[in-house]
Parts: sequence; C-alpha cells; structure tokens
Amino acid sequence: MANQRGSAFIVPKSTFEKMSPANQSTGSDSNSELMRRVFGLTALVVMLFMPAYSQSKKSADETASVQSYLGRWDLTLKTPEREYPSWLEITQEDGQLKARLVSRWGHARPLPKFELSNGTITFVSPKEEEDRKDDMVFVGKLSGKVLVGTTTGPDGTPWQWSGERAPSLKRKSDPKWGKPVQLFNGKDLSGWRSSGPASTLVWKVENGTLVSPGNGPELITDATFEDFKLHVEFNCARGSNSGVYLRGRYELQIEDDPVPEGPTMRTGGIYGFLAPSPEQPRRPGEWQTYDITLVGRVVTVVQNGQTIIDKQEIPGITGGALDSREALPGPIYLQGSEAGHVAFRNITLTPAR
Repeated sequence: MANQRGSAFIVPKSTFEKMSPANQSTGSDSNSELMRRVFGLTALVVMLFMPAYSQSKKSADETASVQSYLGRWDLTLKTPEREYPSWLEITQEDGQLKARLVSRWGHARPLPKFELSNGTITFVSPKEEEDRKDDMVFVGKLSGKVLVGTTTGPDGTPWQWSGERAPSLKRKSDPKWGKPVQLFNGKDLSGWRSSGPASTLVWKVENGTLVSPGNGPELITDATFEDFKLHVEFNCARGSNSGVYLRGRYELQIEDDPVPEGPTMRTGGIYGFLAPSPEQPRRPGEWQTYDITLVGRVVTVVQNGQTIIDKQEIPGITGGALDSREALPGPIYLQGSEAGHVAFRNITLTPAR
C-alpha cells in the first residue's frame, strides 16, 4: 500500500509549457505582431501606389477634358450692333494644343496663343488682325455641349460669344439633280436683295449683266439652297475684287489685286482654305466661267473648263459669311464690299432633289 501511495503521473515538460498561461500570452503577442506587420506592409503598398494612381486618374481626366474641346466649332459673336459669325478649330499636336480662327473678317489663321486650364480656354486674336489697338482675348468654357465665353470690343465693352460643334455635312449617297434655275433674269434684280438697302452705292443691271458697286453692299438671293451645281460667268476689271459665296458662307474668290495675297486667297480659291491647282492665268477685263459643285462640305470648282479644285472638303466658314449655321441651307451671294467693279451674267443653279 505504501508503494501505491508513493507513485505519481509524470507529465511531459513540453505539454506543461503549452498549457502554461505565460506561454499562451507569448503566442498571442506573436499573432498581434504578425498582424501589425501585415497592416504596415499594406499601408506601405497603398502609400507607394497612391501617387501613381492619383497621377493616372488626373492624366485620364485631363485627356478627357482636352478631347471634349478638340475639333471645329461654329462661333457666334454677339456685339451691341449685331451678331458676327466666326469659326474655331482646336487641334493637338505632340501633346500641344493649337488653334486657328476665322474672325469677323479675313481668312483662317493660326492663333499665337491657346490655353486650356481647369476647364477654361483662353485664346488671343492679334490686334493687327482685328484692326484695333489691343489684342482680342477670348475666354470660355463648355456648358453642356456648347462653348460659352466673353471677350471685349475695341472700347472695352464686354461681348458674349458662343460656339456649337460644326456639323460634318457628310452625305450618305451622291445627289440626284433637279431642274436648272436661272438666278438672274438679265433685266432686273428680281429674286435678289441688298445687304444694305439704304446704301447710296447700288448694284446695277447694265447690258444684261450685274455690276458690283465697289465698296458697297452685297447682293443676296432670296432663295436658299443646300447641295447644288452653279454656273456663273464673271468679268473682273483690273484691280478689282469680289467673290461668290456658296450658301452665303464659303467664298470662292474673284480678284485682280495689285498685290495678290497667298494661293488660297487668289481667283479660284476657297478663301483662306483651298488653293486652286493649277492656278489659272489672270485675265482682267475678260469674261470667265465658274462651274461649281457643292455637296455637303465637298466642293469641285472648274474655271474656264479646267478643274482647279477637285472634290475637296471646305473646313469651315470664310470671312464675310452671313452666318455660321452650317447645317442650314443658305443663299448665293455676290460680294460688292470690295474695291472695283466685277460684272456677272448667266447665273444658273441646279439644286439637288
């Protein structure tokens, strides 16, 4: 019996250590340390990649903002006296924004400054082009799908301007042509109106021809047209200047200027955009012919039987346009506001059906 009382269960030391409260605390601390390390590593990864993500998002946002401004815009400049049509094209080359403008007059020209910052565009039309003492600064931004902005007149008066995306005017098929219509009857100005009815300088009908007054008003058809073929004969006196405006927006130049401008501003050119090729010899005082086909934006010009512009796109309105609403039909108008006298006859238009 004594021997039974003296016997005991022997517990392995390792087992005892596992059951020890002190050892259980050590395991918990180890788990906490592991969690802290995992959390720290995660935070470090986030910190490292957050700037790159933010920069990537900012870059994507800036790209989207730039893209929303690129392209061609039909502008309308609202002054106290009247509304002026204008045109703006914004492009991006090698990451740099560039723009060209058709202002209230003149031809399409590149701008010396165009900036986009925080959703606001700023562009400058030089004073030499605007016939004023200071540069004309335009500021605007997108409001929905429309550009809206401000500038100032020569006297500092605020002017408002707006812009809508220029329509593509692409046609789904070739047109079918209707019956030719005589726009000038050779007798009087029936079917035409003057842009300055109160002007003392007037267009005249002489020997079956229309004669421009020189430095006077324009002569505009009452009817408007979309796509058409136009035949017109003209006689440009030496040193004179005029033009045929298609839909009242795109000038086909006529001139015998003493100091001729660049190729796109010479006889046969769509003013400031398309140059005639080959350019025809000057023939002041002689009758010449234009045969013009305009379908959407695509124009073909035949001068004296020679094709000088062959199915080329007109990018936008030219200086002197009646309006910038390119999606709408427009009249034919003959320019009378330039110097000298130009005569016209046999003006026939064949509209698309």
